[in-house]
Parts: sequence; structure tokens; C-alpha cells
Amino acid sequence: MTASNKKSVAHKPHSDKHFVSWFRDAAPYINAFRGRTFVVVFGGEAVQDKKFSGLIHDFALLNSLGIRLVLVHGSHPQVEARLKAQASKTTFHQGLRITDDTALACVKEAVGTVRVEIEALLSMGLAHSPMAGAHIRVASGNVVTARPLGVHEGVDYLHTGEVRRIDAEAIHHQLDQNAVVLLSPLGYSPTGEVFNLSAEDVATSTAIALHAHKVIYLAEGPGLRDARKRLTRELTFSAAQQLLDSRRRLPDNIRRILRSAINLCLNGIPRVHILDRQIDGALLQELFTRDGVGTLISADAYEGTRQAGIDDVGGILELISPLEQADILVRRSRERIEMEIDRFTIVERDGMVIACVALNPFSENKMAELTCLAVHPDYRGAARGNTLLQFVEKNAMQLGIRQLFVLSTKTSHWFLERGFKKADIKTLPMKRQALYNYRRNSKMFIKTLTG
Repeated sequence: MTASNKKSVAHKPHSDKHFVSWFRDAAPYINAFRGRTFVVVFGGEAVQDKKFSGLIHDFALLNSLGIRLVLVHGSHPQVEARLKAQASKTTFHQGLRITDDTALACVKEAVGTVRVEIEALLSMGLAHSPMAGAHIRVASGNVVTARPLGVHEGVDYLHTGEVRRIDAEAIHHQLDQNAVVLLSPLGYSPTGEVFNLSAEDVATSTAIALHAHKVIYLAEGPGLRDARKRLTRELTFSAAQQLLDSRRRLPDNIRRILRSAINLCLNGIPRVHILDRQIDGALLQELFTRDGVGTLISADAYEGTRQAGIDDVGGILELISPLEQADILVRRSRERIEMEIDRFTIVERDGMVIACVALNPFSENKMAELTCLAVHPDYRGAARGNTLLQFVEKNAMQLGIRQLFVLSTKTSHWFLERGFKKADIKTLPMKRQALYNYRRNSKMFIKTLTG
């Protein structure tokens, strides 16, 4: 490093500190996403944008971080350009193209061109970029089996089809080889026919078949906004359904994405993201920062989970009593639970309390103690403890809590497996240190909340 370069570096300590802080904050996400399967959907508009090379760079970066990446592209503007050149056009019904023979020829030509462009950019690892020289394998093929959409409401969709089956085994094989899988909006029948498909249909069917962890839509336009034009940060899929059922006017592409998201959540995909693809680095910001830049649609994982009320005291006592007798939990009187009932969260099933947890905040330290975590023996093994922990972590962050700690004598492994780290009692808030029971000799574990 030259003297001038050293001087340049020395004059940006604030920038260095910001980078270090960001990188440390991103580390938990990098670790959590390694080995996960993400399906990313983008339209042909993104491909013809001059900034598309930057997006390709981000795809390459995700691949280098160990994310199993499936890309699904569209080709609408490319098809329209070819139809226009032939002085031909097709009609649409309910957002789908009615694909006649001329349109099908244009679709095949456009899809082939777009796919080759994407493969070429990924294959060269983006020269003159931080990923220059990276060897990225791109895999595509006839993994989508389709059938004709047929006649709906008296309209014959001709060569427009729908996904019949995804060859998940073939895709998994390519992902296992660290390849980026690229899927086009075309499908093939066992008799050799070719069908024009929607990118949303391909992405939805693929994600479900692969049991993907996330589906990410890089949408055209500003994404999902409320009536005051503010970005909607988060929706449950039931709230998304209510939004679709309302009379509110939504852009056609957002309406299609919402329908896809609901279908995905109903079929076990836990997270669907909607991003404005015009935002530079939107993919990275959404995945590796706490707040993100888009809209998250999630399955209702917390159904039946709610804050406890005074009528739940008896159910909580019945649930925790066997654990108190086994010396797993500290004994609590009815009076104490009644006084602290607003700290409890419960999972209820058919009127019965089947799980509970309490959160004792130390707001001045931005810390909180997780206590009294219990799941009924008949309902263990179904990840209810995980769900309850995630629910409490989410609520704690909304309260400004940045660290959770727990004292345990017999279940330390459970907390260690969920991101808690062993810590010294001296790191407890002073108020909590004063109440520590040295006779129990509980071990302390702490977890930093990262979103």
C-alpha cells in the first residue's frame, strides 16, 4: 500500500466503523441463509434495464455465500417488441396472454434470447466487478411439465398453459452442485407441446416443490404501498387475502404477486418478499439488514398465540406445575402469576393453554429475561417452543429490546441450539443480579436479537 493510499484510508474512520458495524449486523443473516433455497422472480423489464448487470452481480454474491438460488425470469416486453415488429398483437384475459401460433413463436424466440443473456452475464462472473473471475455454473432445462390452460369463461387460451409438475429432484441435483438454476416461463407436455406460462406460476410451483425458504419478487413499480403511499413493511397472508378481497385498487402485477404469496404461504413457504427492483441493491438490503426495503408476507405462524389474561392463570399453573415439581422451573404462586400476567404469552388450543412463556424486561439495559417457557407434553415435537420463542423475540424487538437472557439448570442445550450463548452472571442487569439464587446455580445464556 502506498503512502497516499494509507493517508486516504486514515481519513475515513467513520466510514470504516459503519462498514464494520454493518458487516457484523449482517453476519447472523449470512450464517442463517447458508444452504437455504431462495426463489427469485423478475420480469423481462429488469433484463433490458442498463442496471441489470448490478443485479446479476448480487445474484452471484448470494451464490458465493452458499444460498441455493433459483431464478425465474419473465419476458413480457421482449415478446411485445417481437409482436410489434410483425404488426401483430395478442389479447389478454384476466392478466394472461391468449397465446396463438404467432404469439407462441414470439414467446419462444424472446424467452430464448433472455435466457441466453442472463446465462452469459452469470457465466462471465461480471468482469470489472468484485465478482470478477468467479466461476458460476448456470443450469436450466426441461424441468417444468405443463398442460394447456384450456377454456375458461368461454375464452380459449390456446397455447397458454399452467404448471403441471416440477422436476424437483433434477433442480435439487443442480443446486447440490452449487449451480444457479435459471427457469423460463415455458413448459413442455409429455407429447412435446410447448406452453407459454406466467413467471408467477413457475415460481410458485417451483418453490412449493422445492420447499423453498423464501420467494422474492423483484417487482416493477414502488412495491406495495398503503393509502398514504407509504411502504407496507409486513403482512400476514391472511391480511394479504383481506387486501385482495377489499375494493382497494392495486396494480395488476402487485395483485398477481399477492395471489401467488397467499398460495405460497398456504403451501408451507414461510416468507415471501416484494421488492422494488429499481432500488440499487434492494436484494441485499432486504436480506442482510434488520428492517429491509420491501414488504414481507409471512404465514400466520402465530395463530393461537396471544397475550395472557387473568382468566388464563389456572391454565398456566396447570401447565407449569409438573415442571416445577421436576425442578426445571422456579416455583411460582398463583398470586405472583396474577400480578405478572401481562408478561405472559400463551398458545391456546380449543380453550386449553398448551404452551406459555414470560418476558421480564429491563428496558434501561435494552435487555429482557425469558422465563417460564413450557410446552404441554402432548404437544411437544411440533416446534411450538420454536414458534413461541420467535413470537416473543419479535415482540421484544418492538419494545426496543436488543438482548434476551435466560437462566436454566436442565434445558441449556435447547437454548444453545437456538442461538443463545453462555454468559457470565455479571452481565445481568444489576437489578437481576441482586435476585440471583446461588443455591440453584443456574447457568446463564444470552442472545442478541437480529431480526
